[in-house]
Amino acid sequence: MITRLMTGAAALAVTAGMAAADYTLTILHTNDFHARFEPISKYDSGCSEDSNAEGKCFGGSARLVTALADARARSNNSILVDGGDQFQGTLFYTYYKGKLAAEMMNKLGYDGMTVGNHEFDDGPEVLRGFMDAVDFPVLMSNADFSGEELLADKLLKSTVIERGGEKIGLIGLTPQDTDELASPGPNVIFTDPSEAVQGEVDKLTEMGVNKIIVLSHSGYGVDQKVAANTTGVDVIVGGHTNTLLSNTSDRAEGPYPTMVGNTAIVSAYAYGKFLGELNVTFNDAGEIVEAAGEPIIMDAAVAEDEATKARIAEAAAPLDEIRNRVVAEAAEAIDGERGSCRAAECTMGNLIADAMLDRVKDQGVQIAIQNGGGIRASIDAGEVTMGEVLTVLPFQNTLSTFQVTGETIVAALENGVSQHEEGAGRFPQVAGMSYAFDASKEAGSRVSDVMVGGEPIDMGKLYSVVSNNYVRNGGDGYKMFRDAQNAYDFGPDLADVTAEYLAAKGPFKPYLDGRITVK
Repeated sequence: MITRLMTGAAALAVTAGMAAADYTLTILHTNDFHARFEPISKYDSGCSEDSNAEGKCFGGSARLVTALADARARSNNSILVDGGDQFQGTLFYTYYKGKLAAEMMNKLGYDGMTVGNHEFDDGPEVLRGFMDAVDFPVLMSNADFSGEELLADKLLKSTVIERGGEKIGLIGLTPQDTDELASPGPNVIFTDPSEAVQGEVDKLTEMGVNKIIVLSHSGYGVDQKVAANTTGVDVIVGGHTNTLLSNTSDRAEGPYPTMVGNTAIVSAYAYGKFLGELNVTFNDAGEIVEAAGEPIIMDAAVAEDEATKARIAEAAAPLDEIRNRVVAEAAEAIDGERGSCRAAECTMGNLIADAMLDRVKDQGVQIAIQNGGGIRASIDAGEVTMGEVLTVLPFQNTLSTFQVTGETIVAALENGVSQHEEGAGRFPQVAGMSYAFDASKEAGSRVSDVMVGGEPIDMGKLYSVVSNNYVRNGGDGYKMFRDAQNAYDFGPDLADVTAEYLAAKGPFKPYLDGRITVK
């Protein structure tokens, strides 16, 4: 499929034989890589070397090296950019923080990236170390970071690069609610995405730059709003919602590119499973006259670069003892897919919430709440390794116990379903209770039929709750838990709790039991 945008002037130029003035650029892009340096399975979790040899695995840095070399060979002018969230997701990040990401991105030859919310998971310090290590600009336009000394002299709102004698403007965009999603600290103030982008577009335009690309870690919905609310943006390279845009896949959420006015929006799912390849032709005025492409799947047909594969194996050596340890057995695949666990009751959500509640039931805890966004992968049937569990639960969150009223519980559930249509990570998986919600109603009045221990919830009663320390401290919008009574945030690691529960129940048979009703 080819998307063509041809103004009257452009069409006239072509008919007059002046097409030589056109400038063609290949935009190669990734997003939401989440430390998947090794190949992944169809469930987006670890994939064994045996399975890889059988052609059953996807992605990995070694395949990207090959795919990028091939894509660059097809193009006269190309750039490689990233839509954010290189950090967090496997033991590689837990062990190396941003160091291995920086090494691999330098090797792949990136020209720029935006800051994703997970780049702030370990505060500005780790982000600064990463920025010091990379050979390309790191961007974030929609925040005032002048008061954060670790970022103020290094992080950029926008930048200009050159390719084929033409100037290209790059602008970064980060979720406006990153202060709820991660740990940017008190000195970074996030602002409206459309206003921030327009401000940078205007500056770039004044500099004579008429080809402008936004690297946006804000989600497909926000990207469409930014495209509609701004002028002068040619391309938005997306991230954050793990959106696959494609003209051939039946799992795509929209066409590649998605056109909003004269702006082309692209996104290439996540985890290095695809390499986005958009070919854009600009006329002399910097207007897009053609935009066409498709994400390239990084399957077994893409050979792995042997030197890169050897380097990743070397980096993996310290991790192997931990992650190769078999901790349990699954009778069937356990569904931790993003589209499941952020929308409705899912089997991985039930497993984790039940594991949390089981661990602290002797303390009189009645309710467990786990944010769906904290569930990062599925687990396939058969032996379950600690590495698989850590891929599902990579954040090193600890169990938190606390007491709040029934009224606060309902407010928390309302927060959890308030962004259901966006697939937000705040969606609540639960244990010890049940609830219903109607997403067609206004946010804040969607939840009903809340039951605790088989009884209707008592709004004035004090309930004991277990969650993770991220949620208890206000992450994903759960600010109502910050002032909870008798809060203790330093329980065991959630991944360890889940692994031990899995082992005790093995072979574990996943289940849905109707604890969440979608009306």
